[in-house]
Amino acid sequence: MTSLFDQYEQESQRSRDPVALPSSSDMGVGMGYIDMTVADDVPIFAKQTVNFKPTHRVTHLAVNNEVLVITMANNQLLRINFQKSAHSGQKAGQGPQVEEITIPSSSQYLKLIGLYLDPTGSHVLLSMARRGDQSTTSELLYLSANSNKIKQTSKLRAHEVTAVAWNEACEPGEPTTRPILLGTSRGVILETTLSADSDRKFQGSVEQYCSQLFDVGKGSHCPITGISFNRITGTDKYLILVVTWSRLYQFVGSVANADEPMRALALQHIFNVYLSIPETYIEMTSNKNACLQMYYSKPKTMPKHFGWLVDDGLFIGQIDAEQKTSGEEEQQRVGVMSGQDVVRYPTGGGVPQAFVLTEFHALLLYADHVTGISTLNQATVFDDFYNESHGKLVNIAKDSVKGTIWVIAERAIFKYRVTREERNVWQIHMEKGDYNKAKSYCADNPLHMDIILVKQADELFQTEQYEQSALLYAETQSSFEEVALKFLQVWQIEALKIFLKKKLEMLKPSEKTQITMIVMWVVELHLNQLGNLRNEGKEHSTQFRAVQDDLDAFLQLPVVSDSVKNNRGAVYDLMSSHDDKHNLIRLTIANKDFERVIRLHINKGEFIKALEILKSQNLRDLYYTFTPALLPAIPRPTVSALIEQGRHLNPSKLLPALITTQTDQTTINEIIRYLEFCVGQINCQEQAVHNYLLSLYVKHKPDRLMRYLAMQGQEASMVNYDVRYALRLCREQGGCTEACVQLSALLGLWEAAVDLALSVSVDLAQQTVAMAVARTDTTKKLWLKIAQHVVREKNDIQQAMQFLQRCELLKIEDILPFFSDFVTIDHFKDAICSSLQEYNQHIQDLKDEIEDTTKSAEVLRKEIQEFRKRYDIIEPSDTCSSCGIQLLMRPFYFFPCSHRFHGDCLVTELDSLLPDTQRHRLLELQKQLQSVGAGGGGGGGVASDAVSTGSANRSLSLRDQLKSEIDAIVASECLYCGDLIIQNIDSPFIEDKDYERIRREWE
Repeated sequence: MTSLFDQYEQESQRSRDPVALPSSSDMGVGMGYIDMTVADDVPIFAKQTVNFKPTHRVTHLAVNNEVLVITMANNQLLRINFQKSAHSGQKAGQGPQVEEITIPSSSQYLKLIGLYLDPTGSHVLLSMARRGDQSTTSELLYLSANSNKIKQTSKLRAHEVTAVAWNEACEPGEPTTRPILLGTSRGVILETTLSADSDRKFQGSVEQYCSQLFDVGKGSHCPITGISFNRITGTDKYLILVVTWSRLYQFVGSVANADEPMRALALQHIFNVYLSIPETYIEMTSNKNACLQMYYSKPKTMPKHFGWLVDDGLFIGQIDAEQKTSGEEEQQRVGVMSGQDVVRYPTGGGVPQAFVLTEFHALLLYADHVTGISTLNQATVFDDFYNESHGKLVNIAKDSVKGTIWVIAERAIFKYRVTREERNVWQIHMEKGDYNKAKSYCADNPLHMDIILVKQADELFQTEQYEQSALLYAETQSSFEEVALKFLQVWQIEALKIFLKKKLEMLKPSEKTQITMIVMWVVELHLNQLGNLRNEGKEHSTQFRAVQDDLDAFLQLPVVSDSVKNNRGAVYDLMSSHDDKHNLIRLTIANKDFERVIRLHINKGEFIKALEILKSQNLRDLYYTFTPALLPAIPRPTVSALIEQGRHLNPSKLLPALITTQTDQTTINEIIRYLEFCVGQINCQEQAVHNYLLSLYVKHKPDRLMRYLAMQGQEASMVNYDVRYALRLCREQGGCTEACVQLSALLGLWEAAVDLALSVSVDLAQQTVAMAVARTDTTKKLWLKIAQHVVREKNDIQQAMQFLQRCELLKIEDILPFFSDFVTIDHFKDAICSSLQEYNQHIQDLKDEIEDTTKSAEVLRKEIQEFRKRYDIIEPSDTCSSCGIQLLMRPFYFFPCSHRFHGDCLVTELDSLLPDTQRHRLLELQKQLQSVGAGGGGGGGVASDAVSTGSANRSLSLRDQLKSEIDAIVASECLYCGDLIIQNIDSPFIEDKDYERIRREWE
């Protein structure tokens, strides 16, 4: 059987893309699964040889914005523009533009000590100098982009320029350099602006102005080997860095109208502050090769860090432009450097001649090779040795705009292209323990990110920071089983819960199996903690409350809530196994699983609470479920709750519960109370309910039985109970004779009812006979039973005589056979005389009735004779009462009420009024009449026989017989005055079959 961990891993693997994934052993770290395509192992620094052979030995190099400036030993300056074509007549892209410019002959006796090119590649400065025993002769030459003539400066001749800080705000093509800073061999900082428009008439010098800003050497020989100034982003402040052989100075200050093009002496305000306070500097041992290099992530932005060559190594300083300080003086002292480090030179290499900085590396230039070192961990990245045929290496420079690195030897030029130098930065930071920086450099590489997280989590685990490590482990692809076991081995349950919860957050909704497993595990851990605290008697402690709150918060999470609802049975079983009824009840209430809540209360014997929950919810089906359990325990409250539901409950569905719970008299009384409510208040007519109530009456409340039967009535078809079932119950129970009498009467068993009634009392028997159907023979027979009982059983002649007086159907002669032979006539003399008088009176009434009938018959006979002689005159102008056409046009019928109709009109009118049988008979007679007329069997017209007097001709022909029968149907009564029209008064004017047709006609 697979373990919980194995199941989780299997489901997790199924839910992923079914591509073959590398194992953790293949990746070198137990990371789970990450499918990552590794890029080609391209060198970070790829060297390329430039197809250019200088004619003479190269002495200096400067490069920026794809403009390369080199000087040769023959006092020639080459300006190579890789953005322009070699000749104006050639197409672009066929080769760089190369300009060869001769350095002025007046400067040939001087030595070029410095070549400087601004970031735009437009302005070139050449610093010339020659040192003698007592003095130094110097000169500064200027070459603009739009000119091939090198010009001399006039105001700077007295200064040996050893460093230049260009203005980053300068744009390509501008004729001036804007304000720049110059550093001299005596430690003087100068500000000047050089202009390419010096050819103008009356223009006396290349520099527009020249002013001294500060002196770091204080009059001594203190060459400035590097200088830069940059505006701090988002402020009006500038940072100025100055490097000498032994010190790194830092100046910070504000400049008025910093957003406008800088004017002359604009930077003077920065240095004025340091006239009254000491300068801020870092002092280290250096030599003449000391120089300053800045690294810019983007052109025209604040540099991220800088490098300074010192004897001990490469001094790297980080620049934090967002550093906050308190007070201007404090900021001037601290500046914006956030960190510093000295990167040691490779063993045996010594101090390099020059260097360039990239974001994470420094390339050191030696006489015969270039060494790349990491500024993060001081590791040597590569050593690139050059062939002696190229001569000694002269200089290395970086294009601050394009990012390419150029190396020049005495007889060759090389270029380094930087490719993804950040590829291993994450690993360096990880090894140094700076995990946040490591993560920032591999956000798009899940494999590297996973390695960092695992290492960080392992470190936190080793230092016993278990909860923090759990959060990180959850974000990795480490084996779920391995991590869980690590926390279990040290029994860090809180950390394990954190790990599981974090894993749960990262699962997709489709990964239902993993979600269910984690939810169940976390709930198990909480329940186990609560159970341990409960066993220790800490149920009311703060620790117990904290664990309970944590469990409550976990169960309220949407993904957890859905999982619990889908697997509520397993969760309930889990809580039950821990005997945690409190959480079990709360969870069932939260899930609205009120059935289980009620069941739990019932199991605990809390019947009142169970009933209250049942009443508080509008779930009436639960009443049918829990009434069998609640009714025996709390009969009266349960029945009251059932009564409160009223018509919302179906009493017939409650019958099984009621029948199974009739254990004691109290419960039975409450059941009767509920059934009486159903019958009396909500008018329940379910036969089963009435039968059950009647059975309870018979067995437990016989005094209420007769009242119930009376309430139901004396009509068998109207009662709601089963009469035969009730009669059988009453007979089996005994003691319910009166009920049996009434029930037998309802069934029509009158003789049996009277027999039972007589066993109780004569009055009851008489009442029973009074309910009998009004049939003389049956009623008389029942009365005879009663009379026989009175005479024979009681032998009470006086009562028998009184009985005769009350019963009109019985005569003395009917009951005489019941008396014994020893009874004398004296006892019946009055009854016999009374009976004879009644007979005489009845005979006399019959004679009077016969006489009245004879007289009525005579009167009718006379009226008939008179009616035969009656006649009426038909005028030619008389019309049919139906169609309005002259009556004499067609055969007609004339009625005593003076209404007259054509024969066919009368038949048409009667068609819708006659009953179906008469209408069919009339149609049949008409067809027979037509067939007789067609065969010549009859003679004469119908008109001569239109007026019927009712006399019959014994020798009628077949035609006359048919006509006579038709007349009997059609002319039996007037259409307008007879009963037929009255009987059809409720007939609609339009028949249903004709309604649609007539409606369409009216439309």
